[in-house]
Amino acid sequence: MIIQVKDLVKRYGTLTALDHLDLEVEEGEIFGLLGPNGSGKTTAINCILSLLKFDQGTVEVFGKPMTPDAYDLKRDIGVVMQNVAVFDELTVQDNIDYFCGLYVTDRAKRRALVDEAIDFVGLQEFRRFYPKKLSGGLLRRLNIACGIAHKPRLIIMDEPTVAVDPQSRNNILEGIRQLNRKGATVLYTSHYMEEVELICSRITILDKGKVIAAGTKEQLKAQIDLGETVQVETDDLDEAVLALLKQRPHVASVTYDGAWLVVRFARGQNGLVDLLDFLKSQAVPLGRIHSELPTLNDVFLELTGKELRD
Repeated sequence: MIIQVKDLVKRYGTLTALDHLDLEVEEGEIFGLLGPNGSGKTTAINCILSLLKFDQGTVEVFGKPMTPDAYDLKRDIGVVMQNVAVFDELTVQDNIDYFCGLYVTDRAKRRALVDEAIDFVGLQEFRRFYPKKLSGGLLRRLNIACGIAHKPRLIIMDEPTVAVDPQSRNNILEGIRQLNRKGATVLYTSHYMEEVELICSRITILDKGKVIAAGTKEQLKAQIDLGETVQVETDDLDEAVLALLKQRPHVASVTYDGAWLVVRFARGQNGLVDLLDFLKSQAVPLGRIHSELPTLNDVFLELTGKELRD
């Protein structure tokens, strides 16, 4: 086990930020940690890294207790936080060299690691640039390079794709997958559910400092009542047809805005064919049709009752 958290409690006065939290991250996985703002994600990460004192519980990393001076453990950890942390006075290359130098003192070895990190994040053409000359996406890549240049066994990434363009986001996500394929275990937080669905093997959802759901994305989706969602484009749908539709078996909800009909079915029900047959029997003109199974965002909303971007 790479990370094992047991019965972790962290209080700020009368506020309980972590409420008897249990968490396990297995070696070789990309582990997603989700939760609305204020759920305890960042507090949990800071406690795991021993940057915060906690009131109760234990934290082990690589099978050993994590403490503020456990430098033998911290040498094998890379951290990429949401806020970019680089020096404006140093070039791209010098920034990576500085952070790598916190772990690797041998200059020749460090030079090779820095070159490899620059190649990995695609900053070869920008190695002599200063951070203020980089775009937001390139700055995120530099932040990642600074955190992974020393080849850590465990990488903690707290929303590494915030405010970057889609191309840069794709590059970052592919880079995370490459790091994982090369043997790194990744603890990943994000407010973009599609990212988590794409790269995470297991996911834990926190709310109010507690784990409210955990498992693979398939296991999480099986916990909610929602099934298939079907969207049908139509500009001619009267109230009588809507009323009949709402009474049909396995229909969980129906909405219509004058252009799109959205029908959500109960868990385990795929009602596309039945819905289309019904609409045709009512002579409803049909345009574009879209069907999708529950997403992680549906899971999150049902379990927490909150938008992830609260």
